[in-house]
Amino acid sequence: MFTNNIFIPVHRRMVIAFVGLFAYALLGIGCTQSEVTDSKERPFDASKAIEGPLAPEFEGISGWINSEPISLSDLRGKVALVDFWTYTCINCIRTIPYLKRWHEKYANHGLVIIGIHTPEFDFERNHNNVQDAIKAYDINWIVGQDNDYETWKAFDNHFWPAKYLIDANGIIRYTHFGEGSYGETEATIRALLLEAGNDLKDADFIYPADPFLDQTYLSLGFNARVTPELYTGYERGCYHGNNYIGHTEYCDFLDQEVEYHVPDFPRGHLVYLQGLWYNGEENLKHARETVEFEDYVIANYSARSANVVIMPEGDEPFKVLVTLDGRSLDNMNKGEDVVIDEDGRSFLYVDSPKMYKTVETTSFGSHVLKLSSNSADFSIFAFTFGVYAEGP
Repeated sequence: MFTNNIFIPVHRRMVIAFVGLFAYALLGIGCTQSEVTDSKERPFDASKAIEGPLAPEFEGISGWINSEPISLSDLRGKVALVDFWTYTCINCIRTIPYLKRWHEKYANHGLVIIGIHTPEFDFERNHNNVQDAIKAYDINWIVGQDNDYETWKAFDNHFWPAKYLIDANGIIRYTHFGEGSYGETEATIRALLLEAGNDLKDADFIYPADPFLDQTYLSLGFNARVTPELYTGYERGCYHGNNYIGHTEYCDFLDQEVEYHVPDFPRGHLVYLQGLWYNGEENLKHARETVEFEDYVIANYSARSANVVIMPEGDEPFKVLVTLDGRSLDNMNKGEDVVIDEDGRSFLYVDSPKMYKTVETTSFGSHVLKLSSNSADFSIFAFTFGVYAEGP
């Protein structure tokens, strides 16, 4: 997939943890989720990986956060973990707790984490937006903004998230694409730190298990299909053979306002619209002010959790009415960013461009998620889904 003449993987989170993932790909998780569990430690054998490619330098970084400008040559003698991410990526967000753990545990023992923030959407290029996200997620390690994909291309990277472990001599010794394999990654971090002469006696290794997949989902076996990420912009939905929007007329009216009507029998794993919407390259934008939430967007999906990437087009915050299967969310199925008002209605309060955690049900299932706002600043970029037993 290509965006702005820059290579983009077949899905934004289209990341495959290639070892041990094939079975889950057959179940429909594929490249969009990389939700895999490790049950056994696979210790890193440093003797088999002494030779490897020299890590390229950071190129074209437009700004550094939590650090003065640095280069990989500055880090010789230390072990570096280079993590490619972008702040609305659900798969990236789910790896942050593990990165925190490694930063807190090993920063004083020679590990340096460098997050390379390579944006997917234009608003993710904004320095203030990235800073706000870093503050919200309490990220204390070094972050470089790779707005023009120069470091991404120097590493020949193709995935969010992607991790490259670089030894004390500047050699890439380990890579991992997507979520999962946290125990293997930490074992490799420790092996490289020990190899570099660091003392880890006060940094005990408690093997971190990967998050567990939803049991209902697992019980369905080959009958289960998790909805992939659904993009709402025509660049992905019309130019590369993808099918995210259920309306047949969608690709006939690019960069135009269109009056949509939800069909009587909407199909699963697709987005449908009601009312007047503007078809943008990256997003769908509500194209008028309304009074009674009469315009809306629905996502027919199968998953345990659902999230939506929203950007306010103007300066004023607004609220988005949320229902699931025709009913308001409650404390048993609402996502972290949903607020329930005194009348029992469920809303997202949109005040910044980010991924909003919207639905968290107790088990895997098929649902209709409906979002509606009276604001003409309501702009939707993507829906993302998950099947972990806990978390978005």
